[in-house]
Amino acid sequence: MGFAYDDSNIFAKILRGEIPNDTVAENDQALAFRDISPKTPTHVLVIPKGAYVSFDDFSANASDAEIAGFMRLCAQVVASEGVGLEAGKGFRAITNAGEHGVQEVPHFHLHIMGGRMMGPMVSLRD
Repeated sequence: MGFAYDDSNIFAKILRGEIPNDTVAENDQALAFRDISPKTPTHVLVIPKGAYVSFDDFSANASDAEIAGFMRLCAQVVASEGVGLEAGKGFRAITNAGEHGVQEVPHFHLHIMGGRMMGPMVSLRD
């Protein structure tokens, strides 16, 4: 595995019910809730209920049921928030990993962001 999970992180505390959240959707494998500091009109975080540090940890080590449940919840959030291509003008799904990815919480999470034009994904700098 190679990933050390710290169960004192804020998302682990949310999953244990120690910290409240603004839940958008939930299933057996994942939880979706509004970001406390939204960067776009729609800014929802989707997290697996299992102890995974990052996207690569989750992708390599989660069960098929966990992966499917997580992805289905992402699709449910996109639809319910009205940012999908059928109802809206699109969205961005972002996950950060490690120092270079500027990951702030060491629990895998996917940001679903939409509701406005966001510009280029990254900019190059020296």
